[in-house]
Amino acid sequence: MLAEPDDTIAAVRKFNRDYTRTIGLLEETLTGSGFTLAEARVIFELGAGGAGIARDIARELRLDPAYLTRILQRLSKDGLVSTRPNGEDRRQRDLELTAAGKQTLAGLQAAADLRTGELLAHLGPRERQRLAKAMAQVTALLDPAVPAPDVTLRAHRPGDIGWVVSRQARLYAQEYGWDGTYEALAAEICAAFIRNFREGREYCWIAELGGEPVGAVFLVWQSDEIAKLRLLHVEASARGHGIGAQLVDACIAKAREAGYRKVVLWTNDVLGSARRIYQARGFSLVEEERHYSFGKDLVGQNWELEL
Repeated sequence: MLAEPDDTIAAVRKFNRDYTRTIGLLEETLTGSGFTLAEARVIFELGAGGAGIARDIARELRLDPAYLTRILQRLSKDGLVSTRPNGEDRRQRDLELTAAGKQTLAGLQAAADLRTGELLAHLGPRERQRLAKAMAQVTALLDPAVPAPDVTLRAHRPGDIGWVVSRQARLYAQEYGWDGTYEALAAEICAAFIRNFREGREYCWIAELGGEPVGAVFLVWQSDEIAKLRLLHVEASARGHGIGAQLVDACIAKAREAGYRKVVLWTNDVLGSARRIYQARGFSLVEEERHYSFGKDLVGQNWELEL
């Protein structure tokens, strides 16, 4: 079950407390350098962007302009930052690191790399990869300016079919209250797909978002003229990217290429998002029937698309 908003706030605050302690943000100076975190950030910012204007640096780092002025005065006094008139606005002055400032930046970067390396020393390659992906996800979720990750579809690989069964069983249990008999059905469909696989006539696509699996669909042989679309799903966290539509489009395109005359599917009326995708692509509802399955009273629907 998804966390309630208040639980999310508490989780974020706890993470912030743990993270600031772990990376040493509460220490008086950054990595024992003699510079405060704010001072070091100004040096890093100038080093990354070359010349800068105080106003822009204050906005980028979310620093009070007066506080930034005091930092710049100290860095200038120490010979780390130089200033010159801005070519477009004479009221502003361009800031850049001096040779001594660049040397100081190199030392700060080396110290930061060393501390980060020590922090990660106990992690293996797989754990490091997981950490990098998790951090990228946090950044993307909290910063709307970060571009949406790419959606890719790929053929299934060993282990993917078991993932489909597990994720679908959990998803439908959480969203619709379906019981374990749905997992049994999904497992039977997937086992039959592997056992009786017809190369060139049957397909499974795994959708990935930013390199992580987030959805799947199957196109299976029903007869030489009819293919069946099965087990379409998209993770709740990945919705809104058009992934379900891309998966269905892949099925339709491959069914045409393989020479099928028709694509059929069975679904239930509670799966509204999937039904809208089918309708938008020209599928027609041909039959409905009430049934009791997966611990619920449902209305099963048969849809088909002439190719």
